[in-house]
Amino acid sequence: MSIKKLSLLLLLLCITYITQAQNLPSDLQSPEQFLGYKLGSRYTHNHQLVSYFKHLATNSQVKLREYGKTYENRPLLVAFIASKANIGKLDEIRQNNLKLTGLVEGQNGQVSAETPAIVWLSYGVHGNETSSTEAAMQTAYELLQPQNAKYLENTVVIIDPCLNPDGRDRYANWYVQMQGLKPNSSPDAKENREPSTSGRQNHYLFDLNRDWAWQTQTETQQRMVVYQQWMPHIHADFHEMGVNSSYYFAPAAEPYHNEITAFQRSFQVEIGRNHAKHFDKNSWLYYTKERFDLLYPSYGDSYPMFNGAIGMTYEQGGLGKGIEMMDSKGKIVTLSDRIAHHHTVGISTVEIASLNNKKIVEEFKKYFDNAKNPTSTYKSYVIANTNTPNKVKEVLKFLDKHQIRYGFAAANLTTANSYNYFTAKNESVNLKTTDIVIPVAQPKSALLRVLFNPKTVITDSLTYDATAWSVPYMFGIQAFACTEKIAINTKEKPFAIQAAMAIPEKSPLGYICEWKSFTDLQFLTSLINAGVQVRFAETPFTVNKKTYAAGTLIIMKADNQYLGDDFGAKVVKLADAMEQILIVAETGFADSGIDFGSDAVYKITPPKVAILSGNDVSTTSFGQVWHYFDELLKYPVTTIDLSYFSRVDLNSYNVLILPDGSYSSLDDEEKLAKLRAWVQRGGRIIALEGANQLFVDKKDFGLKKHKDEKEEEAKKAAAIKPATLLKKYGDRERNYLTDVIQGSIYKTQFDNTHPLGFGYPDYYYTLRQTADVYEFFKEGWNVAAVTENSYVDGFAGAKAKAKMKNSVVFGVENIGNGSMIYLIDDVLFRNSWQNGFLLFGNAVFMVGQ
Repeated sequence: MSIKKLSLLLLLLCITYITQAQNLPSDLQSPEQFLGYKLGSRYTHNHQLVSYFKHLATNSQVKLREYGKTYENRPLLVAFIASKANIGKLDEIRQNNLKLTGLVEGQNGQVSAETPAIVWLSYGVHGNETSSTEAAMQTAYELLQPQNAKYLENTVVIIDPCLNPDGRDRYANWYVQMQGLKPNSSPDAKENREPSTSGRQNHYLFDLNRDWAWQTQTETQQRMVVYQQWMPHIHADFHEMGVNSSYYFAPAAEPYHNEITAFQRSFQVEIGRNHAKHFDKNSWLYYTKERFDLLYPSYGDSYPMFNGAIGMTYEQGGLGKGIEMMDSKGKIVTLSDRIAHHHTVGISTVEIASLNNKKIVEEFKKYFDNAKNPTSTYKSYVIANTNTPNKVKEVLKFLDKHQIRYGFAAANLTTANSYNYFTAKNESVNLKTTDIVIPVAQPKSALLRVLFNPKTVITDSLTYDATAWSVPYMFGIQAFACTEKIAINTKEKPFAIQAAMAIPEKSPLGYICEWKSFTDLQFLTSLINAGVQVRFAETPFTVNKKTYAAGTLIIMKADNQYLGDDFGAKVVKLADAMEQILIVAETGFADSGIDFGSDAVYKITPPKVAILSGNDVSTTSFGQVWHYFDELLKYPVTTIDLSYFSRVDLNSYNVLILPDGSYSSLDDEEKLAKLRAWVQRGGRIIALEGANQLFVDKKDFGLKKHKDEKEEEAKKAAAIKPATLLKKYGDRERNYLTDVIQGSIYKTQFDNTHPLGFGYPDYYYTLRQTADVYEFFKEGWNVAAVTENSYVDGFAGAKAKAKMKNSVVFGVENIGNGSMIYLIDDVLFRNSWQNGFLLFGNAVFMVGQ
């Protein structure tokens, strides 16, 4: 080779090297280089994850945003990855996208071939589904490599590497403590058998993947602020499932909610085919369309769907398992393999978005254009002005979280053919300008209809979550679904914040506070925490021509003499902090009913509450009770583990809460006798859901299984007919469903004269998740009962529905000086069923006083 040719070759090599160096920053390290170990060889803790994404932001065109903190004070992050041209105009892209939705005022957004598709990838919502967060690092790094630069020219990728850092570190810390010198793949190895308090949930043991719509947890609340600011076009949620499964990706299984569009359905298929191309190339197994449906609105795939995106769940086999695990067929499933699968699907999702960016953005715009004139039965939803103001305030806060618009009715008018949620009938409704109207024609039209429609359309009963959730029932508010489009007044604020109460010149006799909402209960606990003595009226009374219902709080100066002249100032200050309405009591003499000095006006003894937890207790049920007291009521409780419960002196407490669970460790005659003796001395046991099985048909307890004689006769008759035994194997799941209640709403007959029912009308909407039925108490109080026509909405199997009638839902049994409170249904349900919040408070603070 001549000197001239050699010089030319060296020059070309130099130019190639410089070009590559410009495309890939020399300081950018792979996860393995930065962490010092190969991904999949050990678990990465959250602080290491955070450090790596900070490294990416420092050394590449990645912008990192900390959007909040977890309950345990770990940072929550999103990383924005785009081309160098687009990363500098992220806010311009975001604003243009919001203009496409109509959520911001001004000129319409623009759609062109250069308009980037916004892809949001969410990892680690379940902390023990560990491979996803590991894959997030690899995916972010690979997107910055030259071979993937073309995808970033027309996409903006948002990566949330760990939605649940608290749960992830709980799992990772546990695993590291269990692991030996080398990973053990045996299913029997302790490192592959996570304890009951797993890393799946967050600090309060909530499943964050079921919190998207309800937003009860701080992680979800903070993340949804960012989500609403961006409104992505594609959202993918990365998970793990049982180790014996392969890999699941879109398209989803039926049932699809009827609000999901034809394009959203079809593009799920297109995305799935793109993933399949990559998996087939690697000879990896996968499946689609079988298990994960799109009905319940609070998941990481369904909620984005109702916000115009293509939402998807990706599931990798290996849930809660370690570095290596042997499946039931003897195959070793490694963390490295799981990471590779998730990483491949992540890149594939960005790839398909890039290839179809213009179509995706156009369909996204079309979705919101159609929301301006929706073709739906109902055109408006109305929240009646007759509702308790505090309840209305909570509903409006809920709507604000979702950017759902509302206003006052613009004029007094009468609507025809409006569905009354509480009567389940179409009626004419006289609207006032003080009624709140939620127009269906608005950007969040689809989400609004999903949340408010009276009935859920279920195309297939094989679904794996609740099948009814309409907001009026969840919040217990009187509402109407109207077929007419009702004009709204947006100039006035639909809810006026309660003005600060003026402190009387002279310290008053006392104050009256009505008992109608959860806010009233929160006010009560703030008074108790401040050392203020409170009473409640067991029966109604009238003062100054105003009638107050049973449960009304009475705060008397006579009970709080230690406060002296500061009594009024202290009570009013606490009320103002909660925007709580108080009525000054100028006399204790009632116009009718009981006077304030009556024996039927009870002093509230502050409950000393203990909650059981442990291996026999549902972690989610325990978590929602714990969160209820800790975060919602701000009231102190003591958590007791079943492992040492027998050694605890229960006389230190007067309320014992048993969350849903099996309680096999307490299921013997001697232990039950001790519990009953404690109740006789004045204790109160509150049993939730499955915890009631501990007491059913047991000696000296009144809870009895419901015996339907006709059903028993039918079973006997069926047993002797050979034809009934000829069942199809392929129908086994559907045959099973006839005996199942799948999160259905029932309107119960409710005794609001009992302390458990204070603050409610004579009916209560309950969410039924069990087909277990119990007889009416013969010597107790049947506070809530399912009667002949109680069913409202949701899936209930034919056999299950038939046996529901004439059964107790909530009951109270008096035993000596104490009480057994049986709550068969979940009155909290993920702390989203706000209609049950006051009822649970009644069980703790009112019953047995």
